[in-house]
Amino acid sequence: MKAVLRTRSLPALLLAVLALMLATLAAPAASADTSVSTIARALRASPVYVDPEARDQLSAADADTLAGRIKDADKPLFIAVLPAGYRTTNLFTDLRAATGITGLYGIRLGDRFDARADSSVMSATARKNLVSSVQGEDAKAQLTDFTDRALANMGGHAPKSWGGSSGDGGGASTTALITVGAVLVAGGAGAYALTRRTRRRREQEQRAALDRLRVVVDEDITAFGEELDRLDFHPSEPGADDAMRADYERALDAYETAKQRMAAAAKPEDVRTVTEALEDGRFSLAQLSARREHRALPERRPPCFFDPRHGPSVTDATWTPPGGAPREVPVCAADATRLADGRDPVIREVDTDYGRRPYWDAGPAYGPWAGGYFGGGLLPGLLFGTVLGSVMATPSYAADYGTGYGDFGDYGAGGYQGGDVSGTDFDSGDFGGGFGDGGGFGDGGGGGGGDFGGGF
Repeated sequence: MKAVLRTRSLPALLLAVLALMLATLAAPAASADTSVSTIARALRASPVYVDPEARDQLSAADADTLAGRIKDADKPLFIAVLPAGYRTTNLFTDLRAATGITGLYGIRLGDRFDARADSSVMSATARKNLVSSVQGEDAKAQLTDFTDRALANMGGHAPKSWGGSSGDGGGASTTALITVGAVLVAGGAGAYALTRRTRRRREQEQRAALDRLRVVVDEDITAFGEELDRLDFHPSEPGADDAMRADYERALDAYETAKQRMAAAAKPEDVRTVTEALEDGRFSLAQLSARREHRALPERRPPCFFDPRHGPSVTDATWTPPGGAPREVPVCAADATRLADGRDPVIREVDTDYGRRPYWDAGPAYGPWAGGYFGGGLLPGLLFGTVLGSVMATPSYAADYGTGYGDFGDYGAGGYQGGDVSGTDFDSGDFGGGFGDGGGFGDGGGGGGGDFGGGF
């Protein structure tokens, strides 16, 4: 009788166990969060991690595609997709400490997205602008756009752990060694081919940037030539003295130098010396005009920020770009009057794929162009918060367009670079703030935590 009872109770026991398993699987994600350590281990092995409770956000195939794109770019970009109920307190700081790798970290949490980065990889300004640019998109589009834009503007290299291979430490057979050797030879050939393709692609991109930039520089050269004609100065005219003739000669030399340098330019950074020559020439013309009109000689000042063709600036004025912070910029007399009257200045616009835009929103190739006019030390303050300023703040910019445009960040003076293993040796201020609040951008604060800091 007891045996019968035990037999009949077995199905009930199995049903109870099954019910318990189903209840566990159906429990809310917040009650069974994947640990930060687990996420960090996954990110050390691959750039994209999708939590089991967030697989409806990004499919395995899409995650693999995204990971492949990041690996191919050789950049330290980490993407994590987590469920909406995941805890947010100190999330970025803890994940960065657990991963231990210098890089850019983007997290999609439910339908929200935010990112943090070591300053050696991407500046706070660039990172904040990047995050803002992808808000409101669905998960796949958002993460794809974020990845593409980040890879184009971040510095550093992929961590070695992504490409490493594991072994059991045992001996290797001769066949295995031969196989490995063959793979290495093939891999070397493939790497060489990839390097050549990358170099050719970069050269093509630089040629395209130079072609677009050439139009603007040719306009500058033409405008300067027209100024020379309007001045209508003749070295033998009555009242002309040696000082006037020297000013005029310097202006003519600058005009010829600019044309020759532009004709010889092979890449966008070569344009800097062209606009340097034009800036020198315009100042010489300003001196000549003052001598002819018996006015005090002008102070050597940078060109008008809004359009260098306006000539040397005469004063500094406060200007606030749309969505940006106020800053002092050098302006010509006409633009100073416009600003004082509450009107818009006359801004130099150039053609882009999105229509006419101010030069500071037109692309990275305009950095050398502006650098020749305004000099390295002046540019950071002028361009802070603009698209061009944000791009120039990244270490990858120097590799593509040269350096010497001002202190936009110390990316090569030592310390951990992108992709390096630093463990917990990192600036917590780069990863602080609440999820969604921009990381305390602008407050210079430390790595305090916080929950969601509001909407996007």
